[in-house]
Amino acid sequence: MKALSAVISAMAVVGVVTLPGPARAQTAAPDALTRARQHYNAGEFDEAIRAATDAASRPAVHSDASLLLGRALLERHRASRVAEDLAAARAALQAVDTASLTDRGRLDLVVGLGESLYLDGSYRPAAALLDSALDQVSLLPPVAREQVADWWCTAMDRYAQTRPPEERADVYLDLTTRMRTHLGRYQDSSSAPYWLTAAALARGDLELAWDLATAGWVRAGLTPDKGLQLRLDLDRLVTQALIPERVKRLPDEPDAQVATAAMSAEWEEAKARWGSR
Repeated sequence: MKALSAVISAMAVVGVVTLPGPARAQTAAPDALTRARQHYNAGEFDEAIRAATDAASRPAVHSDASLLLGRALLERHRASRVAEDLAAARAALQAVDTASLTDRGRLDLVVGLGESLYLDGSYRPAAALLDSALDQVSLLPPVAREQVADWWCTAMDRYAQTRPPEERADVYLDLTTRMRTHLGRYQDSSSAPYWLTAAALARGDLELAWDLATAGWVRAGLTPDKGLQLRLDLDRLVTQALIPERVKRLPDEPDAQVATAAMSAEWEEAKARWGSR
């Protein structure tokens, strides 16, 4: 079985965050900036980078274009792992003049900086930046809001794996506290139910993790995609990590295959009772 962090991180729901319009009316390059934004939101990052580079040469929209350029380079780096893209993204984000941005633009910049730290392996600094962004996610649409929450949780999970075992529980407790608050504010959250389950598993509270997985499955229908991604992620977490850990902890060394089959049947029954789709 893969390490818990690898299983959890592989399930992270991370995608494109829709960027807002420019902070003010444009005169010199609305077409290039608009094209860049359209390509970015469509996931066409090569085209977004070319258009944003063109727009960034115009002083009137330099900061908006540099922000978009940095975010597009980060997304391309996530797919290709080309080091030059990460370095170029950092340079573009550092070139942004925050005085020209809206509150939403500043939030997007913080998220971009946090993402760049995460991709550079600086997990705790990334979590620190994204933690402040979590207090402002009401500015974002639901999908983008949950992507920020998921980036923060993933950064905290990766940071926990760098700490000695005796310190990890405190990190996951911080994650739990933050996601409980997030879920209290946003009942349609797709990230909080998953990460509350994962954190309980990481802390070794397997019965709580089981109950939270069931609760997450039930409430998944509240999410923007009607639970599609959350249920996929919870199912992987339960079948690949939680059930094997529960089997390991059973007394008297029972037959692992029989115990796994019994727990899998219990999980399938719960899924079927509350809708398996």
